[in-house]
Amino acid sequence: MTTGHRITVERSTDHVRVAHGGQVLADSTRPLVLRETGYPARYYLPPEDVRTDLLRPSGTQTHCPFKGTASYWSLPDGPEDAVWAYPEPKEDVAEIKDHFCFYETEVVDG
Repeated sequence: MTTGHRITVERSTDHVRVAHGGQVLADSTRPLVLRETGYPARYYLPPEDVRTDLLRPSGTQTHCPFKGTASYWSLPDGPEDAVWAYPEPKEDVAEIKDHFCFYETEVVDG
């Protein structure tokens, strides 16, 4: 890794919910929290806790030298490329494999 750049992945018990247009797209009490130098902490949610049937693959892919290649999905009637996952992440962040990350998440208290 580049000097000064750091990524950590931790299991969390935070209750994370994602809703769009009044519809719940994801609800999880077992997210992973990825912290990366220079970026806000991001919740990666297991696929079992995501309504993948409501996501539309967008065909967009991006590459991160630290995490690997991400694939993107769009929300129903919503923003393009609002959700991403790493099908084959780099070894240092292998735990996030196939977990979904949303730009907009809500942490639900207790």
